[in-house]
Amino acid sequence: ATTLQYRDKSRDQGKRRQQAQLLAELCHDRGATFIVNDDYKLAAIVGAQGVHLGEDDDQLAVARAHLGEAKLIGVSCYNQLTLATRAQQQGADYVAFGRCFPSTTKPGERYVTVAQIRQARRQLTIPIVGIGGITAGNTRTLRLAGVDAVAVIGGLFSVPDSEIAARKLCEQMENL
Repeated sequence: ATTLQYRDKSRDQGKRRQQAQLLAELCHDRGATFIVNDDYKLAAIVGAQGVHLGEDDDQLAVARAHLGEAKLIGVSCYNQLTLATRAQQQGADYVAFGRCFPSTTKPGERYVTVAQIRQARRQLTIPIVGIGGITAGNTRTLRLAGVDAVAVIGGLFSVPDSEIAARKLCEQMENL
């Protein structure tokens, strides 16, 4: 993986800070980008390279003012191109669409279609990340539709061998 996103929805700030700090150091040592989900203040405290904002999170402009121009800011756009267009105009570094496929992590989340991803690719100049239900078996479809990267949880951690799954995912992303 080239990027790791820390996502912990608990309210235990001490635990979250400790975990995020350890992951930030691990990513730094391995040359990977570290992103904190939903919390630009925590991202700044632990020295993360960026933050990923969702629909209910602080506005992009507030996060940008707090983090500065050098940090990455991504925005979840679900299945809404208007959100992605607005995020790009406001200075987002990337947008995420999904869920792309059935997902145990976010089972009730809205679906984005391959056609919507293609349309987004035609209209946006910033990178697009596909999320939700990503596996080595469906990554090629998203890559051909125009995603630049994929975010994976279940496709790595709910399989018998995470290392093999990771290799297959990387092959699918790189071989197009």
